[in-house]
Amino acid sequence: MPAKTAAAKAPRTAATKTPAKPVKAAATKAPKTAAKPESHLSMVRRARRINRELADVYPYAHPELDFRNPFELLVATVLSAQTTDLRVNQTTPALFAAYPTPEDLAAADPEAVEQLIRPTGFFRAKTKSIMGLAAALRDDFGGNVPGRLDDLVKLPGVGRKTANVVLGNAFGVPGITVDTHFGRLVRRWKWTDEEDPVKVEAVVAEIFPKSEWTMLSHRVVFHGRRICHARKPACGACPIAPLCPAYGEGETDPEKAKKLLKYEKGGFPGQRLSPPPDYPGLPAPPLGAG
Repeated sequence: MPAKTAAAKAPRTAATKTPAKPVKAAATKAPKTAAKPESHLSMVRRARRINRELADVYPYAHPELDFRNPFELLVATVLSAQTTDLRVNQTTPALFAAYPTPEDLAAADPEAVEQLIRPTGFFRAKTKSIMGLAAALRDDFGGNVPGRLDDLVKLPGVGRKTANVVLGNAFGVPGITVDTHFGRLVRRWKWTDEEDPVKVEAVVAEIFPKSEWTMLSHRVVFHGRRICHARKPACGACPIAPLCPAYGEGETDPEKAKKLLKYEKGGFPGQRLSPPPDYPGLPAPPLGAG
């Protein structure tokens, strides 16, 4: 039997004990895996689910301008630029009582019209627009509001947004209304990063079937006005928070978020003086009411 080597016989010392496991340097830790980018198909599915959820939250969504016919809706929509629908609704009863038809408005005294619509702001420019479109309706369309987008956008003061409002709500022709609320929310929801309203409209039109366009517009605008505000969204009171990539931009505490809710969601009057019968909130007060 071979003799043991000296190394084998050597006694164990502190230095020869099993060494401690080496400490791994922090730099050797693998970085956290970044979240996988959302595919276009996943985004479309999420967008459509948001629309379905909003349909449950706002089954009563509607245009928030008071109107009785296409002419009134057209004029009211033009007047709504740079002001609230509430202020327009408080102003138009006197305007339409004085000038109920395009022919009446086209022949009006501009100064008298200016005084009637002054509360909506930019009243001189708006007077020029609504009297101009009234004259065009009288001269080119027999006093009737046309039901085609190409014809509507030729009228003074009428762009695609106004045209789609009129088409969708006065003629039943589907259209996407890209106002400031709509654009803000679809960017928060990562449906698009486009800023130009025409490009936003085109992108969203590819996500949803045409039959949904008008009601989708109402639901998104309702949500933007009531919960998903520009400066401080009420994230903690938002029913679609689990679907929102921007959750946390606003107040997340549920109790604090509830205090941010507006219109019927906050228990306050809406924007219409004459809301639809199924509207769950309070009618807005007329101009000058306490």
